[in-house]
Amino acid sequence: MSLAIVHSRAQVGVEAPTVTVEAHLANGLPSLALVGLPETAVKESKDRVRSAILTSGFDFPARRITLNLAPADLPKDGGRFDLAIALGILAASAQIPGDRLDSLECLGELALSGALRPVQGVLPAALAARKAGRALLVPKANAEEASLASGLVVYAADHLLEVAAHFNGVSPIAPFEAQGLLRQVLPYPDLADVQGQAAAKRGLLVAAAGAHNLLFFRAARDRQDSPGQPSAGSAASAGGTGSAGSRGHTVGSQSVAIGKLAAAAISAAPSQCIGASAGGRRQSTAPRRDHPGASRRAVSGRAARIRPQGTGGAS
Repeated sequence: MSLAIVHSRAQVGVEAPTVTVEAHLANGLPSLALVGLPETAVKESKDRVRSAILTSGFDFPARRITLNLAPADLPKDGGRFDLAIALGILAASAQIPGDRLDSLECLGELALSGALRPVQGVLPAALAARKAGRALLVPKANAEEASLASGLVVYAADHLLEVAAHFNGVSPIAPFEAQGLLRQVLPYPDLADVQGQAAAKRGLLVAAAGAHNLLFFRAARDRQDSPGQPSAGSAASAGGTGSAGSRGHTVGSQSVAIGKLAAAAISAAPSQCIGASAGGRRQSTAPRRDHPGASRRAVSGRAARIRPQGTGGAS
């Protein structure tokens, strides 16, 4: 069959809209055209995929190849479509069976050697794949993150050869078995170390008890001496909120103890994974970031393509 269809996922904030990779082989001078609003990194996938297919021992078709990333009006970026493009070419050239691709979605960047490299934003794609009723094939470094979507069948591989052997029935890949969330207690300061600030600490404890988000804002009239900077003690107070959430904090005779639920951790994980390094394990503690110089545009979320960075960094 000269036409193959492979399912993948794009990344738009914390959403993962579906992308259909269509590969078609036709007679004519050997060429490869990639359409569907690809950005620079996606356009460069043509060279990565060609080298990965050849170095893995497969034949790269000497035909007129057209690759379409649908829908055409959705921008595509990154190397997350490399694996889907390679499988589409192999299926269209009858080097792997194409009928098994319909029940699977693929994510992964290809090295020139054919090795699979991790990508960002796998968890939103995993949640969307589970909703669509398909399994998900990812690089092994992303398998733990994808497994956070309970009930999803995750296949993990390190090389294009492993994936081809799986589809050809030579060496099937067993579903990945997750190890669970990484429990990591961050070195938060203690809220008891903050002197005074009774009203602020009360608000912090209420926010921690109710698992609410928290925004510190200092009025302009109170920061004439240091414009743009938070008031004294606010950083320590915000840091102490983490200690209240992780081990409890006592004020007088009242104690606040916050239980960590897996559902709450997973609900916050999509926003963490789009800014974390590709392939990193997700932690079950709440994220905290300091933005003393953030503009109103950044805080309100109106800036284009906002991505959170690591704890304590600016975005």
